[in-house]
Amino acid sequence: MEVMVSTASASLASLWDEVSGTQPDPDVWVVVATLAAAAAVVVPRGLWRLSRNAITIAHEGGHGLVALLTGRTLTGIRLHSDTSGLTVSRGKPHGIGMILTAAAGYTAPPLLGLGGAALLGTGRITLLLWLATVLLVAMLVMIRNAYGAVSVLVTGGTFVLVSWLAGPQVQAAFAYAVVWFLLLGGVRPAFELQAKRSRGGAGDSDADQLSRLTHVPAGLWLFLFHAVSLCAVLGGGRWLLGL
Repeated sequence: MEVMVSTASASLASLWDEVSGTQPDPDVWVVVATLAAAAAVVVPRGLWRLSRNAITIAHEGGHGLVALLTGRTLTGIRLHSDTSGLTVSRGKPHGIGMILTAAAGYTAPPLLGLGGAALLGTGRITLLLWLATVLLVAMLVMIRNAYGAVSVLVTGGTFVLVSWLAGPQVQAAFAYAVVWFLLLGGVRPAFELQAKRSRGGAGDSDADQLSRLTHVPAGLWLFLFHAVSLCAVLGGGRWLLGL
Protein backbone atom coordinates (compact mmCIF):
# COMPACT_ATOMS: atom_id res chain seq x y z
CA MET A 1 0.00 0.00 0.00
CA GLU A 2 2.78 2.37 0.93
CA VAL A 3 4.54 1.54 -2.33
CA MET A 4 1.37 2.37 -4.32
CA VAL A 5 0.93 5.68 -2.48
CA SER A 6 4.59 6.51 -3.01
CA THR A 7 4.36 5.68 -6.72
CA ALA A 8 1.19 7.76 -7.14
CA SER A 9 2.79 10.69 -5.33
CA ALA A 10 5.88 10.47 -7.50
CA SER A 11 3.73 10.33 -10.65
CA LEU A 12 1.71 13.37 -9.59
CA ALA A 13 4.89 15.25 -8.72
CA SER A 14 6.38 14.37 -12.10
CA LEU A 15 3.19 15.47 -13.88
CA TRP A 16 3.13 18.76 -12.00
CA ASP A 17 6.78 19.40 -12.82
CA GLU A 18 6.03 18.76 -16.48
CA VAL A 19 2.99 21.06 -16.50
CA SER A 20 4.45 23.91 -14.45
CA GLY A 21 7.95 23.74 -15.92
CA THR A 22 9.29 26.01 -18.61
CA GLN A 23 9.76 25.29 -22.29
CA PRO A 24 12.13 26.95 -24.77
CA ASP A 25 10.86 30.11 -26.44
CA PRO A 26 9.98 29.67 -30.13
CA ASP A 27 11.98 31.42 -32.82
CA VAL A 28 11.10 35.03 -33.51
CA TRP A 29 9.70 34.14 -36.92
CA VAL A 30 7.17 31.82 -35.23
CA VAL A 31 6.00 34.63 -32.95
CA VAL A 32 5.62 37.00 -35.90
CA ALA A 33 3.93 34.33 -38.05
CA THR A 34 1.37 33.57 -35.32
CA LEU A 35 0.71 37.31 -34.97
CA ALA A 36 0.02 37.49 -38.71
CA ALA A 37 -2.21 34.41 -38.53
CA ALA A 38 -4.23 35.89 -35.68
CA ALA A 39 -4.63 39.18 -37.55
CA ALA A 40 -5.73 37.25 -40.65
CA VAL A 41 -8.76 35.80 -38.82
CA VAL A 42 -9.63 38.99 -36.91
CA VAL A 43 -9.36 41.75 -39.51
CA PRO A 44 -11.25 40.37 -42.57
CA ARG A 45 -14.99 40.57 -41.95
CA GLY A 46 -15.81 37.16 -43.39
CA LEU A 47 -13.33 35.23 -41.26
CA TRP A 48 -14.14 37.35 -38.22
CA ARG A 49 -17.77 36.21 -38.35
CA LEU A 50 -16.48 32.67 -37.76
CA SER A 51 -13.57 33.32 -35.40
CA ARG A 52 -15.65 35.66 -33.24
CA ASN A 53 -17.32 32.55 -31.77
CA ALA A 54 -14.13 31.90 -29.81
CA ILE A 55 -14.17 35.46 -28.45
CA THR A 56 -17.80 34.93 -27.41
CA ILE A 57 -16.73 31.86 -25.44
CA ALA A 58 -14.19 33.98 -23.56
CA HIS A 59 -16.71 36.83 -23.17
CA GLU A 60 -19.44 34.69 -21.64
CA GLY A 61 -16.91 32.69 -19.67
CA GLY A 62 -15.73 35.95 -18.12
CA HIS A 63 -19.28 36.80 -17.05
CA GLY A 64 -19.69 33.35 -15.55
CA LEU A 65 -16.36 33.21 -13.73
CA VAL A 66 -16.75 36.63 -12.13
CA ALA A 67 -20.34 35.81 -11.16
CA LEU A 68 -19.07 32.81 -9.22
CA LEU A 69 -16.15 34.72 -7.70
CA THR A 70 -18.48 37.44 -6.41
CA GLY A 71 -20.84 34.97 -4.77
CA ARG A 72 -23.59 34.90 -7.37
CA THR A 73 -25.25 31.65 -8.46
CA LEU A 74 -24.45 30.82 -12.07
CA THR A 75 -27.47 29.13 -13.65
CA GLY A 76 -26.35 28.74 -17.24
CA ILE A 77 -24.52 29.99 -20.33
CA ARG A 78 -25.84 29.99 -23.89
CA LEU A 79 -23.80 30.54 -27.06
CA HIS A 80 -25.56 31.30 -30.34
CA SER A 81 -24.59 30.84 -33.99
CA ASP A 82 -24.76 34.61 -34.61
CA THR A 83 -21.81 34.93 -32.14
CA SER A 84 -24.03 36.39 -29.43
CA GLY A 85 -24.28 34.82 -26.00
CA LEU A 86 -26.12 34.98 -22.70
CA THR A 87 -24.94 34.26 -19.18
CA VAL A 88 -27.58 34.03 -16.45
CA SER A 89 -26.81 34.26 -12.75
CA ARG A 90 -28.91 34.73 -9.63
CA GLY A 91 -28.22 37.15 -6.83
CA LYS A 92 -28.76 40.78 -5.94
CA PRO A 93 -29.83 42.75 -9.05
CA HIS A 94 -27.49 45.54 -7.99
CA GLY A 95 -24.28 46.05 -6.04
CA ILE A 96 -20.61 45.38 -6.70
CA GLY A 97 -21.09 41.72 -7.61
CA MET A 98 -23.53 42.53 -10.39
CA ILE A 99 -21.37 45.42 -11.62
CA LEU A 100 -18.22 43.29 -11.81
CA THR A 101 -20.13 40.48 -13.52
CA ALA A 102 -21.52 42.84 -16.16
CA ALA A 103 -18.11 44.45 -16.72
CA ALA A 104 -16.33 41.11 -17.12
CA GLY A 105 -17.61 40.25 -20.61
CA TYR A 106 -15.84 42.71 -22.89
CA THR A 107 -12.75 42.79 -20.67
CA ALA A 108 -12.35 39.00 -20.38
CA PRO A 109 -10.80 38.18 -23.81
CA PRO A 110 -8.06 40.84 -23.68
CA LEU A 111 -7.30 40.13 -20.02
CA LEU A 112 -7.10 36.39 -20.72
CA GLY A 113 -4.77 37.24 -23.59
CA LEU A 114 -2.66 39.38 -21.26
CA GLY A 115 -2.47 36.59 -18.70
CA GLY A 116 -1.54 34.14 -21.44
CA ALA A 117 1.17 36.48 -22.68
CA ALA A 118 2.58 36.67 -19.15
CA LEU A 119 2.76 32.85 -19.01
CA LEU A 120 4.37 32.60 -22.44
CA GLY A 121 6.79 35.34 -21.52
CA THR A 122 8.10 33.07 -18.77
CA GLY A 123 8.17 29.99 -21.03
CA ARG A 124 5.18 28.20 -19.47
CA ILE A 125 3.57 26.96 -22.67
CA THR A 126 2.28 23.65 -21.26
CA LEU A 127 0.77 25.35 -18.22
CA LEU A 128 -1.13 27.76 -20.47
CA LEU A 129 -2.57 24.92 -22.57
CA TRP A 130 -3.67 22.96 -19.50
CA LEU A 131 -5.21 25.98 -17.77
CA ALA A 132 -7.18 26.82 -20.91
CA THR A 133 -8.42 23.21 -21.11
CA VAL A 134 -9.53 23.23 -17.46
CA LEU A 135 -11.43 26.50 -17.93
CA LEU A 136 -13.18 25.18 -21.03
CA VAL A 137 -14.19 21.95 -19.27
CA ALA A 138 -15.56 23.94 -16.34
CA MET A 139 -17.50 26.17 -18.74
CA LEU A 140 -18.93 23.16 -20.60
CA VAL A 141 -20.73 22.07 -17.43
CA MET A 142 -22.71 25.33 -17.45
CA ILE A 143 -23.62 25.41 -21.16
CA ARG A 144 -27.37 25.14 -21.70
CA ASN A 145 -27.79 24.82 -25.49
CA ALA A 146 -26.56 22.45 -28.17
CA TYR A 147 -24.68 24.98 -30.29
CA GLY A 148 -22.83 26.24 -27.23
CA ALA A 149 -21.93 22.71 -26.14
CA VAL A 150 -20.56 21.83 -29.58
CA SER A 151 -18.57 25.09 -29.73
CA VAL A 152 -16.93 24.53 -26.36
CA LEU A 153 -16.34 20.82 -27.04
CA VAL A 154 -14.59 21.56 -30.34
CA THR A 155 -12.50 24.31 -28.77
CA GLY A 156 -11.59 22.24 -25.72
CA GLY A 157 -10.93 19.16 -27.84
CA THR A 158 -8.45 21.14 -29.92
CA PHE A 159 -6.55 22.14 -26.81
CA VAL A 160 -6.51 18.53 -25.57
CA LEU A 161 -5.23 17.19 -28.90
CA VAL A 162 -2.47 19.78 -29.11
CA SER A 163 -1.49 19.28 -25.45
CA TRP A 164 -1.26 15.48 -25.70
CA LEU A 165 -0.31 14.70 -29.30
CA ALA A 166 1.61 17.64 -30.74
CA GLY A 167 5.32 18.22 -30.39
CA PRO A 168 6.86 21.14 -28.50
CA GLN A 169 7.19 23.37 -31.58
CA VAL A 170 3.55 22.88 -32.60
CA GLN A 171 2.41 23.46 -29.02
CA ALA A 172 4.38 26.70 -28.88
CA ALA A 173 3.00 27.95 -32.21
CA PHE A 174 -0.56 27.05 -31.17
CA ALA A 175 -0.23 28.75 -27.78
CA TYR A 176 1.18 31.95 -29.29
CA ALA A 177 -1.53 31.99 -31.97
CA VAL A 178 -4.25 31.62 -29.33
CA VAL A 179 -2.87 34.41 -27.17
CA TRP A 180 -2.39 36.77 -30.13
CA PHE A 181 -5.96 35.99 -31.17
CA LEU A 182 -7.34 36.84 -27.72
CA LEU A 183 -5.38 40.09 -27.65
CA LEU A 184 -6.34 41.23 -31.15
CA GLY A 185 -9.83 39.74 -31.09
CA GLY A 186 -10.49 41.41 -27.75
CA VAL A 187 -10.18 44.84 -29.37
CA ARG A 188 -12.79 44.57 -32.12
CA PRO A 189 -16.01 43.82 -30.12
CA ALA A 190 -15.93 47.14 -28.25
CA PHE A 191 -15.68 49.02 -31.55
CA GLU A 192 -18.55 46.95 -32.94
CA LEU A 193 -20.65 47.76 -29.88
CA GLN A 194 -19.84 51.45 -30.24
CA ALA A 195 -20.91 51.36 -33.89
CA LYS A 196 -24.21 49.63 -33.03
CA ARG A 197 -24.99 52.13 -30.29
CA SER A 198 -24.25 55.04 -32.65
CA ARG A 199 -26.98 53.65 -34.92
CA GLY A 200 -29.42 53.39 -32.03
CA GLY A 201 -29.02 49.65 -31.50
CA ALA A 202 -27.73 47.41 -28.68
CA GLY A 203 -29.86 49.22 -26.10
CA ASP A 204 -29.43 46.40 -23.59
CA SER A 205 -25.69 45.94 -24.07
CA ASP A 206 -23.26 45.38 -21.22
CA ALA A 207 -22.35 49.08 -21.31
CA ASP A 208 -26.00 50.09 -21.00
CA GLN A 209 -26.62 47.64 -18.18
CA LEU A 210 -23.58 49.01 -16.36
CA SER A 211 -24.87 52.53 -16.92
CA ARG A 212 -28.16 51.64 -15.25
CA LEU A 213 -26.37 49.89 -12.39
CA THR A 214 -23.89 52.68 -11.67
CA HIS A 215 -25.55 55.83 -13.10
CA VAL A 216 -22.35 56.35 -15.09
CA PRO A 217 -22.82 57.10 -18.82
CA ALA A 218 -22.54 54.06 -21.07
CA GLY A 219 -19.92 55.93 -23.11
CA LEU A 220 -17.55 55.87 -20.15
CA TRP A 221 -17.97 52.13 -19.82
CA LEU A 222 -17.21 51.82 -23.52
CA PHE A 223 -14.08 53.88 -22.92
CA LEU A 224 -13.10 51.39 -20.19
CA PHE A 225 -13.58 48.46 -22.59
CA HIS A 226 -11.40 50.21 -25.17
CA ALA A 227 -8.74 51.10 -22.61
CA VAL A 228 -8.49 47.56 -21.25
CA SER A 229 -8.30 45.92 -24.68
CA LEU A 230 -5.78 48.35 -26.15
CA CYS A 231 -3.55 48.32 -23.05
CA ALA A 232 -3.67 44.50 -23.07
CA VAL A 233 -2.51 44.43 -26.71
CA LEU A 234 0.39 46.76 -25.94
CA GLY A 235 1.46 45.00 -22.76
CA GLY A 236 0.85 41.48 -24.01
CA GLY A 237 2.54 42.22 -27.33
CA ARG A 238 5.67 43.38 -25.55
CA TRP A 239 5.82 40.13 -23.55
CA LEU A 240 5.23 37.94 -26.60
CA LEU A 241 7.83 39.76 -28.69
CA GLY A 242 10.31 39.78 -25.80
CA LEU A 243 10.64 43.57 -25.75
